[in-house]
Amino acid sequence: MKIRVQKPRNLTAEVSLPASKSISNRALLLAALSGAPTSALTNISDCDDTRAMLAGLSTKDCVVNIGAAGTAMRFLTAWLSMTSYKVLQAQIAQGEHIITGSERMRQRPIGVLVEALRSLGAWIEYVDEEGYPPLHIKAKPLHGGQLSLPGNVSSQYVSALLMIAPLLEEGLRLSLTGEVVSRPYIEMTMAMMRDFGADVSWQDERTVVVAPQPYHAIRYTIESDWSAASYWYETVLLSDNEHETATLKGLFDISLQGDSAVRDLFSSLGIQSMPLSQGSREPRINLVRRGTACQRLDWDFTRTPDLVQTLVVACALKGIPFRFTGVQSLRIKETDRIAALQTELAKLGVSLENEGDSVLRWEGPEQQPHARVPYLKPASGTAIDTYDDHRMAMAFAPAAFVLGSIDINNPEVVTKSYPRFWQDLEQAGFILEQL
Repeated sequence: MKIRVQKPRNLTAEVSLPASKSISNRALLLAALSGAPTSALTNISDCDDTRAMLAGLSTKDCVVNIGAAGTAMRFLTAWLSMTSYKVLQAQIAQGEHIITGSERMRQRPIGVLVEALRSLGAWIEYVDEEGYPPLHIKAKPLHGGQLSLPGNVSSQYVSALLMIAPLLEEGLRLSLTGEVVSRPYIEMTMAMMRDFGADVSWQDERTVVVAPQPYHAIRYTIESDWSAASYWYETVLLSDNEHETATLKGLFDISLQGDSAVRDLFSSLGIQSMPLSQGSREPRINLVRRGTACQRLDWDFTRTPDLVQTLVVACALKGIPFRFTGVQSLRIKETDRIAALQTELAKLGVSLENEGDSVLRWEGPEQQPHARVPYLKPASGTAIDTYDDHRMAMAFAPAAFVLGSIDINNPEVVTKSYPRFWQDLEQAGFILEQL
């Protein structure tokens, strides 16, 4: 499937953003660990990743297929590995499972998490290639204790271990060595654990301690997704009318999400976030142009890797040179996002450079030594490939404002996190045509 996205005559965007899938999937696991029903959670995300998490937590099948849901793979691996409390004994079927996923998921490493769980007493074997799914898991009591992990591994590994830690016989003392990446996601996990009654804290800047004590079943409201908001910030930035705005609903001003940093990033590009509260109980933010964009943007994305694609495309299409550090985790996401960005931006005449795996940079439209085509003049018939990656599709869609229109292959990938994305674009005035 392919769609053509054409720019609107006028942007009229009042968007109810999807719930955060990061918070939703954590809340689902914490509710299960506490014995709370799913009905105790309000505003659960309606996306592929969360549906996979829900299915995995409630399955009675021996094979658990989570598709392309990376969060579900990591969290459910930890969940299926343990059984020491009545709540777990009641909800895990026979205590023996195969957990698998899509072709891409079977290429994403999970060895660090498996070895960590094994050191806590888990029984996990690889079905095929060492270090990668599928996994054969037999649930058993886990003793817990002390554990050390490299700080630059996926924060989902860390979160998976932390969330089961209160139910381990000895709790957990987790030490992170080297640079700690994606720290906001670890902070999010810890804050939510406390909401459910856990005793978890930083002993120092690299060591988390979790006491062995049960969770409490509570009611919990999930906030809307700041990552999804980033595409609307990009849309307002790229719009050709300086008076156009967008109103976003459901965002918490004081947020658990590290991606709320999108406010500061786009403030540097001249887009301001104005809170609105008149006549509505639901929090709302209005995006408006205030001031001018910076001449160059340098930013460390170690804490917010899911914003990289949005900012790379936004800056490239506005002609703003940039140097983005802390992007190393992009190699092992839904696709190799660094390679994907380089390939797709080259179709538009943008030659994106990388320094090792941790830096992406672009020196601006005047410095295009390797560009295949003139800057922002794609060849006829050019279409953006999405690589089974929802963020590729959503980051490139607002380019229609600059190019007039843009073709996008496999647009259905947005269901992973933002199922209504294309409908919201249409309601905002964009013209979508299926090709």
